[in-house]
Amino acid sequence: MKSLAACCVVPAVLLSLLFAAPDAMALSRRDQANIDTLDQNMAAAEARYRQALVKIGNNDPTGQNESNAALEDMEDAVAGCGKQKGCQVSTLLATYKRLLKLGADSEASSAGNDEIDPNDPDPDHEGDVAFNAAVPQAAQAASLLDSHTHRFDRMVQYNPAVQAGIRRWLTDMRGALLQSYENYEYMRQMMWPSYGRAGLPEALLFGIMAKESNGKVHATSRSGAAGPMQFMYATGKRFGLGPDATGFDTRYDPRAAAEASASYLNERMGELNRSIELSLAAYNGGEGRALRVYQGAGGRGFWDADIYKQFPPETQDYVPMVIAAAWLFLHPKQYGLSFPNVDARPATLRLAKSATIYELAICLGNRGVREGYMRPLRNLNPRYEADSWLPAGATLNATTQIVGLYNRYCLQGPRATLAEQLVRSDPNSAIVRTGPVTQLPTAVAMTTTVATGSPAPVTGASKQRNYSVQRGETLVSVAQKFQCDLRLLAGANDISGPSYYVRPGQRLRLEGCQE
Repeated sequence: MKSLAACCVVPAVLLSLLFAAPDAMALSRRDQANIDTLDQNMAAAEARYRQALVKIGNNDPTGQNESNAALEDMEDAVAGCGKQKGCQVSTLLATYKRLLKLGADSEASSAGNDEIDPNDPDPDHEGDVAFNAAVPQAAQAASLLDSHTHRFDRMVQYNPAVQAGIRRWLTDMRGALLQSYENYEYMRQMMWPSYGRAGLPEALLFGIMAKESNGKVHATSRSGAAGPMQFMYATGKRFGLGPDATGFDTRYDPRAAAEASASYLNERMGELNRSIELSLAAYNGGEGRALRVYQGAGGRGFWDADIYKQFPPETQDYVPMVIAAAWLFLHPKQYGLSFPNVDARPATLRLAKSATIYELAICLGNRGVREGYMRPLRNLNPRYEADSWLPAGATLNATTQIVGLYNRYCLQGPRATLAEQLVRSDPNSAIVRTGPVTQLPTAVAMTTTVATGSPAPVTGASKQRNYSVQRGETLVSVAQKFQCDLRLLAGANDISGPSYYVRPGQRLRLEGCQE
């Protein structure tokens, strides 16, 4: 019945037709009473289903269970109709077919487009998970976005700076906000639990991530901040981030970055009288500056002019923009904001043949997803470069939808062939030389690793027979760099799959590589 859950409910005008007896059939009072009861049960199930659709549209976790229960009631009505004299099962089945074809989008969208009184202080506040009482530093942050105190709501209502932030997110930055939400939905199961355990509201996590990186795991700023939560190297190291045993910089890992972010915020709030504004200012403008400002503030808050002006313009902009994004995460309907529906159910994708993420992005297409699956695959698998060849048998974090599309389009057929052709195409082969050829200087190939974020020159790759693994490199990236057959390279160096683990400084024999 899941397919029916994605469909519109029966219009009320059709319900009267479901159990109508034909004129030629004489019904007893008992039969008619039974049909009337079935009719009432169906109407009640419809009403319950409508309410469940609204809850689902508002991301209420109880909505799905209630919709399933309503659908079960409809099934019971159908079964009862089949046993009841005078009840037209054919009409009921025809209605079911119409339900399956109509789809639920129109119902859900109409439920989400109801006019909302802007003076209503909380038309669609979804609330947050209660904070952990064992984490006192988080208490103030939780109360700011708590559905009962509405302290955060009052801040947005009366603070023009935050209102201006909301205006910006809803105008020229609306696309970035929607992209941030879509990216976050794919990573939610990896990031939100850390904030939940720390007693911090999910909206705050979303607000910081949207402003810092738009949910792009591999984002790196000019100042050196990296990852979805944009940690500087030294700060990240204090909170457990940085190169791991393989050389991978865990600032790019969404799970680790969220955990470090939650710890950082709780530490700041412990120093700054649990002020979320000052904690956000520290996140952006430096904790040392924020602490000095706080210590000389005499109890005044971030919005006091003498305090506010002590932070750089970037921080003055950052704090209200994060709060504005968090508010919109909680109150989309109030502003006519429709976040995209993302099917982010996690699943493991096991490659049946070698491929790159680039190749997968092509063969998967973009059914139901405007920008395709390149970004989700990159975000869910931050250790892999997009152009690195992954061997058959390698596993990737994915979604059920991605796995289904992979099995349908990426294993065989014209789209799979085309994707492989496009990824393996060499632009240099398109150049045709008809006259005397002048020997050109050997080009320097440039690769960039996630771990270092800097290019590494490679010269004379075809002549090297041994190679020392650099920090941040994997066997897959080495195979790509020297155009090696991955299996031959692994076998020559006694390295087993599917992880193909190598360590920085390890010497490799470049067997199976281009000569």
